[in-house]
Amino acid sequence: MIDTIKNALPDYAKDLKLNLSSVLAAGALTPAQSWGTALASALAAGEPRTIAAVAAEAATHVGPEVRNAARIAAALMAMNNVYYRFTHLVAAKDYAEMRAGLRMNAMMNPGVPAADFELMSLAVSAINGCGMCMDSHEKTVRKHGVTPEQVQAAVKIAAVIHAVSRTLAAEASLAEPLAAAA
Repeated sequence: MIDTIKNALPDYAKDLKLNLSSVLAAGALTPAQSWGTALASALAAGEPRTIAAVAAEAATHVGPEVRNAARIAAALMAMNNVYYRFTHLVAAKDYAEMRAGLRMNAMMNPGVPAADFELMSLAVSAINGCGMCMDSHEKTVRKHGVTPEQVQAAVKIAAVIHAVSRTLAAEASLAEPLAAAA
């Protein structure tokens, strides 16, 4: 499971291997928060081996409701992060005043506590680089009693899962031309 992707990482990514173990073992978050964030992050990063390994490991730590909430967070943030990043970054501010009109009903009842879902959404928003969404989710989790240390722990999980995914994808891309040339 997680060892599969750790073992697939090249020697130059030893720090990622060590970080992967430490961020997932950190005690600041509940298992639902850690594994929900890890799965949502893997889904957002999009590298198939990382998704498979994190999903398999998450299934040994949390129930289907947490895994489904992670899917919801990754799917909805894939949409929202693009839309809201656009409204925030474009010079014309008319778009920020307009009603988005995008369906997000699953956010109202994701099947897990609001703080947990918001942490997952915050992590995915960090991966997707939407400052407006990060700010919104950070404020919401803090209102739900999540500490700065817990926010940091969730974002560290997102950062490491993203880096692992990108490294594995890059290594696969480098290996493909070499295999084709042989």
